[in-house]
Amino acid sequence: MAIAPVYVCMAQKKTIDQKIDSVLKLMTLDEMIGQMNQYNGDFDATGPITKDGDKQNQIRKGMLGSMLNVTGVEHTRQLQEMAMESRLKIPLLFGQDIIHGYRTIFPIPLAEASSWDTAAIRLSARIAATEAAAAGVHWTFAPMVDIARDPRWGRVMEGAGEDPYLGSLVAAARVKGFQGKGLGNMDALMACVKHFAAYGAAIGGRDYNSVDMSERTLWEIYLPPFKAAVDAGAATLMNSFNDLNGIPATGNKYLQRDILKGKWNFKGFVVSDWGSIGEMINHGYAKDNYEAALEAVTAGSDMDMESRSYINNLSKLVKDGKVKTELIDDAVKRILRKKFEMGLFDDPFKFCNKEREQQQWNNVENLKAEKIVAEKSIVLLKNQDHLLPLSKQTKTIALIGPFIKAVRDNIGFWSYNWPDDTARIVTVWQGIQNKVGANAKLLYAKGCGINDSSQAGFAEAIEIAKQADVVIINVGEASDWSGEAKSRSNLHLPGMQEELVKAIYVTGKPVIVMINAGRPLIFNWTADHVPAILYTWWLGTEAGDAIADVLFGDYNPSAKLPISFPKAEGQIPIYYNHYSTGRPATNDSDRFYRSAYIDLSIYPKFPFGFGLSYTNFNYSDIKLSSSTMKVNQPIKAMVTVTNTGNYDGEETVQFYIQDLVGSVVRPVKELKGFQKIFLGKGESKQVSFTIDTDKLKFYNSGLKYIYEPGDFKVYIGGNSQDVKEASFKLQ
Repeated sequence: MAIAPVYVCMAQKKTIDQKIDSVLKLMTLDEMIGQMNQYNGDFDATGPITKDGDKQNQIRKGMLGSMLNVTGVEHTRQLQEMAMESRLKIPLLFGQDIIHGYRTIFPIPLAEASSWDTAAIRLSARIAATEAAAAGVHWTFAPMVDIARDPRWGRVMEGAGEDPYLGSLVAAARVKGFQGKGLGNMDALMACVKHFAAYGAAIGGRDYNSVDMSERTLWEIYLPPFKAAVDAGAATLMNSFNDLNGIPATGNKYLQRDILKGKWNFKGFVVSDWGSIGEMINHGYAKDNYEAALEAVTAGSDMDMESRSYINNLSKLVKDGKVKTELIDDAVKRILRKKFEMGLFDDPFKFCNKEREQQQWNNVENLKAEKIVAEKSIVLLKNQDHLLPLSKQTKTIALIGPFIKAVRDNIGFWSYNWPDDTARIVTVWQGIQNKVGANAKLLYAKGCGINDSSQAGFAEAIEIAKQADVVIINVGEASDWSGEAKSRSNLHLPGMQEELVKAIYVTGKPVIVMINAGRPLIFNWTADHVPAILYTWWLGTEAGDAIADVLFGDYNPSAKLPISFPKAEGQIPIYYNHYSTGRPATNDSDRFYRSAYIDLSIYPKFPFGFGLSYTNFNYSDIKLSSSTMKVNQPIKAMVTVTNTGNYDGEETVQFYIQDLVGSVVRPVKELKGFQKIFLGKGESKQVSFTIDTDKLKFYNSGLKYIYEPGDFKVYIGGNSQDVKEASFKLQ
């Protein structure tokens, strides 16, 4: 279909700004407000659906700027053709939650963050964008970059964990992966960084709950990943459901206009989360949708997802003199800019190519990449007496647990139901079968369901365990137990699963436990007794083959936890970069009038940055190029890492700094760098980190980003607890 003559006058030599102005001059107020309006396509939903019988007519009248949950070139073409019937023929944007894959499902984001491999994370987003763009999608509502210190919060699975430094690198990698070589390329999606801001600090880990925090914490912990994503060129941001210090984020001028569009000079647009403009009524911040629309547009929310507050109220707000047309102009310009950058004015159907969609539908290379990323995401938590890796000559293997033959539980929340999932997703059972072939006899018993109260299946499981040379037990949480609106107060293994582990352990057979989950779970008995544990998260389409590669040594695990694992819910929030307090507890014997629980350890079960390998790595003492540092003279911290084990392997060398005395209290340590190194058996390598004043900066009480002279400690090691240390002074 040809573009209307109204755009023919836009010569190619015109800048995008000039083109935007040309379109804006032709638009009525109602058409401008229509661009700020987004509806669900009714094919699928991530919130309460408002059915509209006249959505198609609204598209034809130019009353809609975007739709979400519309995928497939057939659907997107049909709706885009309707948009071409409107007076100005402004194309629609199609958005979708492409969180960790589209056709090919990759590990959940928290699992990918465990890889500490930004190239792999970027590749994952790149492939997701390529597949989704081929299916007619323009825009993904990802990445989620919320820092999360509370694993009770279900959406912890969507992010990169508890640390702002690692989280910032992951945020930038995902944005660059989604957007590829730039908007307008056929394989690029517009990224949407969410949820702005501090959503991950919901009180009690309860989704949608309030957030109350100091501005220093906001700037130092929660904002850095957003800034990194904006600096990486993110096209859009999504605001969050929570109120921040009493102001709903959707109506928060400080966040959207002062910080994002002011200090950061963000040129993209902001979309609300599902219905969040209207939800300001429930917050008690707006009386009705009229007031909610006023608050949101004044604060800087450019597009209304699903609440219909803008489409039904903005025109009256302008006519009543409550909203200046300049605010509408600014929002619409931002939205039109992205449509121009995507090339949709030149060809509204450029992403509606059926042949390209089919080419990506079963792309074998994408599956190969997914398996590699999945392998990089598996965390080895325990390997007593080198039980792993297993020999491929093992005669009889018992496979027990509710996830051994599970299909969709391998791909987790925020994934798609495809008709061929059963044939396409590789289960643990299939992966191990593929690996050992006829060399081993595989025995199976489910043992129990995910959340059973019955032990009826234990007897069968125990019997097959007794027949085996080794037992692999796969437990965890179902794929819909972590994600949006999936907060949990109890993080222990559900149902009878840990009782099943105990029953099998008593047989005396060597036991390996694999845990599928979207968050840190609590499994203390298993961790204390079972000799080998792999945290297998939700790994995606090729989960079974990736797990088999790790079990049998074709891939040596290298992942590190991006979030602390608690011993009990009572420790939460527990995170490595805490303050010392005036009465710090230095160990578990030091509880007398100290900042500690009398009935709980001060330590997590597994610390931030923890993860084992089939080999061992030894760290030398730290050498500093100088024990004193001047402002314009960086120093280096060096350590030699040696592979002292029997396998080649990869180690993530982590670099932390502590500011010992400051004008405000500083964390006991902060991640400031890491390097991934590969060492052959017996090989050594010197690893060096540069220390400059940028690594020493923090926000002071006046929110100025500064460094201060004084004494510092440097820590280098394989996780946040097991480190070498050295000291230096900044003069």
